[in-house]
Amino acid sequence: MGRPYSSAIPGTARVLRDLLFARPERHRYGPGPEQRADLYLPRGDGPFPVAVAIHGGYWQARYTKRLEKPVAVDLTRRGVAVWNIEYRRIGRGGEWPNTFDDVAAAIDHLPELRHPRLDLNAGVTVFGHSAGGQLALWAAARKNGAVPVAGVCGQAAVCELTTAGAARELVGGTPAEVPERYAQCDPIQLVPLGVPILLVHGADDATVPVLRSRRFAEAARATGDDVTLIEPSPGGHRSHVDPRSVAWRIAADWIASRKLPDA
Repeated sequence: MGRPYSSAIPGTARVLRDLLFARPERHRYGPGPEQRADLYLPRGDGPFPVAVAIHGGYWQARYTKRLEKPVAVDLTRRGVAVWNIEYRRIGRGGEWPNTFDDVAAAIDHLPELRHPRLDLNAGVTVFGHSAGGQLALWAAARKNGAVPVAGVCGQAAVCELTTAGAARELVGGTPAEVPERYAQCDPIQLVPLGVPILLVHGADDATVPVLRSRRFAEAARATGDDVTLIEPSPGGHRSHVDPRSVAWRIAADWIASRKLPDA
């Protein structure tokens, strides 16, 4: 079982104000129309620690990086720069292995920006919601990236790819048909990741059952990974991309400080 957590939720007015005035830098990390990212920067000269946001939506084209804008803006208030990436998805060039190639290329592009307000010396923290959580955990398992992943946060993450029906389109077949592909990208088959892991997953999630995060946490700990699983209440599936929610506050506190909030 994960650690329970509950706390007060901040008001709506501040969130709406921050979103209204947020103006990210627009970048491209490749020639394709989906190979782009938004850079959200805190106020000041920096340099600031960097977090990479990977949106969810079952890897489907109709979901975009706009899902992560509210939480990206919230992190800038905490002094963290956010690289909110887009990538090829099912229906827009997301055939195997393009989605994974894009996530890797987007993260590896950060040093090429040579941005004076970004601090990449200690690596980046990667976080993602739902299918984006699967991609974040996969990115953390990479060992040859241009910038190291120093920590990863999976929010209601798809930790077991073999249990996700949409994964057949993403990977190009069933686990029985292409087992070698699942072995390359299924988070639970990639442990140990070798970096600190925070899983935030509500017990009342009706879309991705929390049992999958519990199984992943158990498997990762058994290999020596540093894993914390927190189960917020309330903790519905979409609460993780709402900056007013308890679920997001848990993730944001960890990303910003690398210290878990008090229960």
